[in-house]
Amino acid sequence: MAEASRWHRGGTSKPKLHYRREVEIRTTPQELLLYFIFLINLCILTFGMVNPHMYYLNKVMASLFLDTSVPDEERINFKSIRSITDFWKFMEGPLLEGLYWDSWYNKQQLYNLKNTSRIYYENVLLGVPRVRQLKVRNNTCKVYSSFQSLMSECYDKYTPENEDLSDFGLQHDTEWKYSSHNTNTPWHWGFVGVYRSGGYIFTLSKSKSQTKTKFADLQLNSWITRGTRVVFIDFSLYNANVNLFCIIRLVAEFPATGGIITSWQFYSVKLLRYVSYYDYFIASCEIIFCIFLFVFTIQELKKVNEFRSAYFKSIWNWLELLLLLLCFVAISFYIYCNLQNFIFLGQLLKSTEKYPDFYLLAYWQIYYNNILAVTIFFAWIKNMFLAIINDTYSEVKADYSIGRRPDFELGKMIKKSYHNALEKLRLKKAEKEKSKKIGKTSDLAEQARREGFDENEIQRAEQMKKWKERLEKKYYSAELQDDYQPVTQQEFRELFLYAVELEKELHYISLKLNQVM
Repeated sequence: MAEASRWHRGGTSKPKLHYRREVEIRTTPQELLLYFIFLINLCILTFGMVNPHMYYLNKVMASLFLDTSVPDEERINFKSIRSITDFWKFMEGPLLEGLYWDSWYNKQQLYNLKNTSRIYYENVLLGVPRVRQLKVRNNTCKVYSSFQSLMSECYDKYTPENEDLSDFGLQHDTEWKYSSHNTNTPWHWGFVGVYRSGGYIFTLSKSKSQTKTKFADLQLNSWITRGTRVVFIDFSLYNANVNLFCIIRLVAEFPATGGIITSWQFYSVKLLRYVSYYDYFIASCEIIFCIFLFVFTIQELKKVNEFRSAYFKSIWNWLELLLLLLCFVAISFYIYCNLQNFIFLGQLLKSTEKYPDFYLLAYWQIYYNNILAVTIFFAWIKNMFLAIINDTYSEVKADYSIGRRPDFELGKMIKKSYHNALEKLRLKKAEKEKSKKIGKTSDLAEQARREGFDENEIQRAEQMKKWKERLEKKYYSAELQDDYQPVTQQEFRELFLYAVELEKELHYISLKLNQVM
C-alpha cells in the first residue's frame, strides 16, 4: 500500500546522474502522506457511524426494562429474576408498563399515531413485541434406576437434537404450536446454550389490557413448563430525533439445574444512512475509501508480479495483504447491510400489527462496525511502521533505486572501518606491511588463533567479512550496471545488522586499546 509511486518504472534508459538528494528521498514522505490521508478517511468512516446518542439511548432503555422493580416488591427486576414466579411478575409489571405509554405525565391522552406506543414520549414502538420459547423433550436424559421411583421425567440441556417440536397445552393458538426455525436467522449464544430460531411464539397486542389478559391466561395454563429452556422477548424502537433504531432482546434461560439466568442485548444502530448533510459527507468518504482500495490493490499486485515468491517472505507484506482483505470484507458487509435495509425496511414497517424482525439487520450492522474497528487497528500499526522507517529506509532505498552509489558513500565507510578493525585486531596488516610480507601470511584466521585471540572474535570478524563481500558483489562493482537491482527490505536489514555489528566491534577494540595504553 505504502508504495504510491516508484522512482524507476523499467525500460532501458540510463538513470540521470545529475539530481538533487532532496528529490531522491521525496518518495517515502509522499507515500506516508498518501497513507495518512487514507487513514484519516478510514477514521472518519469508522467513527462517523457512531455517536453519543447510541450510548444514551441504550442506557435509558436498559434502565427502564432492566432496573425497574415490580410494584411493592423492590427486590424483583429483570436482572434479579430467579424463579418462574418472578418471571411472570416482571412480565405483568415492569415489561407491561415499559412497553405501553398511552398517556402524558398529566394523564392527558397522547396523540394517536396508528395506535403506536411512544416510550419516554420520543421512541416509537415499531409493530408489536414478540415472545418466544424453546423447549426440550421429556426423557432426553436417563434417570438412574435407584431414583426412577422418585422421578419419572428427565429434561436434558437444550440442543437442536433435544428440542421439543410437538404441540402442547391448549394447542389452539400459535403460542401452543411449534413454529419451524428460519435458516437465515443467526443463532443466539446464551450463557448455558446456543439457541436457534423458531419455537413457540406469540405477539403482544396493541392494547395494554389485552396483553395483560394474555399474560394471565398463559400463566394459568402453564405456558412455561419443566421442559422450557429459554424465553426471548424481542421488540424494536425508532427515535426520529436522532435517527436511530434500538433493537432490544431480553433473554431468560432456564438451565437444567433449575432457576433462571437472565441476559440482554441493546443495539442502537443507524439503518437510515443518508438523511443529513453530514451523512452525505460520509458517503463521499466511502467513495474515496473505495478509490484508495483500488489503487492499493493494483500496487500490491505489481509488487507480487515483480518480486514473486520473495514478496511473501516479509511480514510487512503479509500485513498489507491482511489490510486489503479486511477492507474488502468491510465493503462486502457494507453492501450486504444496505441491500438488506433496502429490501426489508419497507416491508417491516408496512404493518403495525406484526412483529418487525429488525434483529437480523442490527446483527449485520454490528458486525460491519466490528470489521471496521479491526481494520483501523491494523491500519494504525502499518502507519507507525512507515513513520519509523521514514528517516532511514527511505534514503537508502532512494539511493539504490536509481542504480548508483549514494552520496553518503556508506559502502566505502563500512569497507574502511572493516579494514581498520582488522588492522587493530592484527588480523590484517597495514597496506605497506602487507606489500612487504605478503609471502609470509597465508591464513589470517590461523594466525589470529596462534596469537591468542578469542574464537568468538574471529568468528564475528569472518561473518562481517562475508557480509561485506556479498554486499560489495551486488552493489559496489567497478562498473556501473545499466540494469540495476533495487535493494529489498531484507537486504536493507542485513546492511543495517552489518553496520551494528561493526559498531560493536569498533567499540570493543577501543576499550581494548584504552586498556593497553
